[in-house]
Amino acid sequence: MPENVLSLRVKALISFRAVFVTILLGSSYLFKIDYFYAHPRVISYLIISLYTLTIAYALLLGRVKNIVAFVYVQLIVDVMEEITLISITGGVESWFSFVLILTVLSSSIVLNRKAGYIIASVSSIFYGTLLDLQYFNILPIPHEVVIREGEFLYNIFVHILSLYSTAFLGGYLSSRLESASRTIEERDTYLKELELFNTKVIESLPSGLFTTDISGNVLIFNRAAEEITGAGKDRIIGGRIDAALPFLSFPFKEGRREELLPGENDKSKIVGLTVSKLKDASGQQTGFIGIFQDLTPFKALEAEIKQKEKWAAIGELSANIAHEIRNPLASMRGSIEMIRDDKIPLKHKEKLMGIALKEMERLDNIITDFLTYSRPRPLEMKKVDLHLLLDETLSLLRNVEQNKGNVTIKKDFAGRLFALVDPQKIRQVFWNLGINAIESMKDGGELGVSTEKKDHSLRIVFADTGPGIPEATIEKIFFPFYTTKDEGTGLGLSIAYRIIEEHRGRLLVKSVPGIKTSFEIILDAENGNR
Repeated sequence: MPENVLSLRVKALISFRAVFVTILLGSSYLFKIDYFYAHPRVISYLIISLYTLTIAYALLLGRVKNIVAFVYVQLIVDVMEEITLISITGGVESWFSFVLILTVLSSSIVLNRKAGYIIASVSSIFYGTLLDLQYFNILPIPHEVVIREGEFLYNIFVHILSLYSTAFLGGYLSSRLESASRTIEERDTYLKELELFNTKVIESLPSGLFTTDISGNVLIFNRAAEEITGAGKDRIIGGRIDAALPFLSFPFKEGRREELLPGENDKSKIVGLTVSKLKDASGQQTGFIGIFQDLTPFKALEAEIKQKEKWAAIGELSANIAHEIRNPLASMRGSIEMIRDDKIPLKHKEKLMGIALKEMERLDNIITDFLTYSRPRPLEMKKVDLHLLLDETLSLLRNVEQNKGNVTIKKDFAGRLFALVDPQKIRQVFWNLGINAIESMKDGGELGVSTEKKDHSLRIVFADTGPGIPEATIEKIFFPFYTTKDEGTGLGLSIAYRIIEEHRGRLLVKSVPGIKTSFEIILDAENGNR
């Protein structure tokens, strides 16, 4: 047992002794008990000795080195004083034999179970000796009723049994109390350490963090929050969060958002904020928690990266355009130079002229596709049935020159599928995806077109059984001028991707090399219900 705890218990024992003696003896005088009037001098000496001892114990408590021995001395002296009181008040007929039980109980509480048994033994010996001396008239203690030997022995037995029972129960309760106290202290220490750890974690977070109660009053406002907002926690805690974040007012709107936080010298910060409900272990909402970051440097870096990417893309696009234009120009130049020299037969001149015209047409297609990609016309949104657009496109695909009858086209849709789109541009997407699929199946195959309305989206899938797309190049297929075909500008899929983006949709590709490739168009189904 820690020494400070034992000192507190000894102080409690001394105080209890003083109060108990005062109440017990004072009440006896108040009620004019005969025992005390029969031996007034002895009772006076007893009272004086008890108070003197109590004062001495209080003075010596801070000076003794062995507190346990000091407590044992007090308890044994108490037993002796109590035996004296019992002898004065009638011995076997005394009403005050119960005070021995209180002393045994005190020893168990102040020290331990062992002390309880020791004091019970001392009390039993002293009490039994007193009654034996009274019975054999060695001590002249009169008693009004004639008590037989068996009754004397039974009285001693009952008192001994009571004393040891009290020692057992008091020791048991004391040990349980001490164990509970240790457990509480350990948990209290653990909770304090956990609270300290949580505080350190919260204060060490690089992101601003605040919590509020269910009414919106701020409970926690960490160091990062102070640095981002420039507001001290002393001013914010207990008040409303809009004192630090003006754009955030109660009741809070949950979710992620970005806001401008006014700063000094008209320098605003871009703040990314997430607010969610704060719940306890039972799932009951107890308030709100908000986490926010200063995104200003990241936004600046993002803008810089986008600018660099933009110039890199322009450079790459320029190189691709030059490459695409140089090839037909070279063919045209060679043909025209041979015609100019006039050293070839007329039949060859006509052939060279055909090549020149074909390359001119190719140049015109390249420029037209590039303008379609780089300078798209505004969308002309209409509510149309996508199934009708698909039927028209599939009818054309069955009769194109690239489809020599080896490609089977199957469709898996029925009824109507309305959507708010630009029909001309969506028809171009369907055509580009379909013609790409057919051109990839040179040796024949199957093109499957299916539609599905699921949740809040519309899905159109073009799936072919062609050779597939290698994993190394699948990420590049939507890049402008990227193509693996001998002919073509490489802008078909780029234009399709741009058009779907304009419709706030997604164009996804999945491919298993040597087995199949599928392009999936995902559009917002809500557009079709407006």
